[in-house]
Amino acid sequence: MNVTPVPDLPEIHEGDDLGALIAERADLAAADVVCVASTVVSKAEGRAHDLDEFPAGPRATEIADRLADIAGEEKDPRFAQAVLEESTDLVMEAPFLLTETRFGHVGVNAGIDRSNVPGSDILLLPKRPDESARRLHDALSVPVVVTDTCGRPFRHGQRGVAIGRAGLPASHDWRGEHDRDGRELGVTVESIVDELAAAANLVLGEGGGGEPVAVVRGFDLDGFAGSDELFRSVDTDFVRQALREWSYARD
Repeated sequence: MNVTPVPDLPEIHEGDDLGALIAERADLAAADVVCVASTVVSKAEGRAHDLDEFPAGPRATEIADRLADIAGEEKDPRFAQAVLEESTDLVMEAPFLLTETRFGHVGVNAGIDRSNVPGSDILLLPKRPDESARRLHDALSVPVVVTDTCGRPFRHGQRGVAIGRAGLPASHDWRGEHDRDGRELGVTVESIVDELAAAANLVLGEGGGGEPVAVVRGFDLDGFAGSDELFRSVDTDFVRQALREWSYARD
């Protein structure tokens, strides 16, 4: 399997035809998978905003004041307002904001980015990443994964994850198959799109010199039972259930 960045993409602006820009620069084969950073998807879809567009309400002001007290530095309540407006569930509100976005992804600050947003203050995640991936899939005629980076419980650092996909299942469901000793597998579901996103992130990079699109070639998508589930439901997410009963107490 090879993972190669797509070179020389220009700075993306609202209304740009991202699919056409990728197609012009990538010689795609039928079995390729294109991984696209959510940053450029959001820019093309007009998701860059100024903080003045999010006047803070009482709840956002309360959250910002508490976070400022914890961090010992000023926090902009307009940013907290943007996070609240992009979220359906506030999983944690201290010592940082952990929320569920409107499309089901759980991440810090609803995935709102403040870097690489020339001319604006913040960049929101795509509204519906699966639909974004579908449009790119239609334009490129290969499977597409929309990626982001986020941290993981119990681990240090961030990695690439999938927040949207089209043209491929979300995971490889191994349940019902057998291990080397003949035991039937009962719980193993491998998140294929997350693994592809993480592989792409190795070559996309995180800083100013990175590229926003990568092509994965040589990954065999055939021959396994697929599952379309990407985000864990609250009913089966015991960590999230525990967080609802937990509150931050600073020493």
